[in-house]
Amino acid sequence: MPPEINYLHNYPAALQAQIKQLQAQDKLSDYITRRYAQPHLVQTDKALYQYSNEIKQTFLRSAPMLDKVAYDNRLTIEHHALGLNTAISRVQGGKLKAKKEIKISAFFKAAPAAFLRMIVVHELAHLKERNHDKAFYKLCQHMEPDYHQLEFDCRVYLLWKNS
Repeated sequence: MPPEINYLHNYPAALQAQIKQLQAQDKLSDYITRRYAQPHLVQTDKALYQYSNEIKQTFLRSAPMLDKVAYDNRLTIEHHALGLNTAISRVQGGKLKAKKEIKISAFFKAAPAAFLRMIVVHELAHLKERNHDKAFYKLCQHMEPDYHQLEFDCRVYLLWKNS
């Protein structure tokens, strides 16, 4: 499998072939812009925190509060990290406190709105489900019914932007 199609390696061969054909015809941009013309306005860490917290409050009220949500320039596509969910333990006074933090790759500042939502939903789902299992993806679909299609199209977007 050529490395340029690596984002899609778990998808059926026929689907990979279709995307590879679009890529060869230089039509990936048409595919993405036709489906996802809507940009987002979430450009600051403060706006990203508010955006993420609104989704969390709608779907995951009982999940732990988010202490920080921010864009991170160090999270790169090459390292297979689009987002990161961490619990950082810090000593405050005589107590150990766990801080829940989400970092989103700065790559998504310029991505379509639907892809930012998909990444945020994915990271929020980790507040309840740590592993990428059936329960995790069911929760993702609960928060974003088109989650699987968005994940696929986001991979096509990555292929387009990194080719």
